[in-house]
Amino acid sequence: MKKKFLAVAATVVTMAAMNAQTVKQEVKKDAKAVGTAVKKGAKATGEGVEDAAKWSGKTAKKGAKATVKGVKQGARWTGKQAKKGADAVSDTYKDVKADIKKKD
Repeated sequence: MKKKFLAVAATVVTMAAMNAQTVKQEVKKDAKAVGTAVKKGAKATGEGVEDAAKWSGKTAKKGAKATVKGVKQGARWTGKQAKKGADAVSDTYKDVKADIKKKD
């Protein structure tokens, strides 16, 4: 009876040790997979940030260029309108001056 008990106990201990080794290997594989995934994620994030920075730089340049163009066009338009306004004031002044001469 003792021999059977010891044989069963030895078998149980051996199986438990084998199972523990298997679990240890699985945990090691999972940890390695997580580490690899983290590295890939960090790399992808870095690439994404780099791409976003490049895009922002290009967009900022385009925006600055468009702003300069808009300011130039706005200045031209304002100059034209100011000239038209000055011409209108001049014409009105001449008309008023002519009316004053007629009344005198």
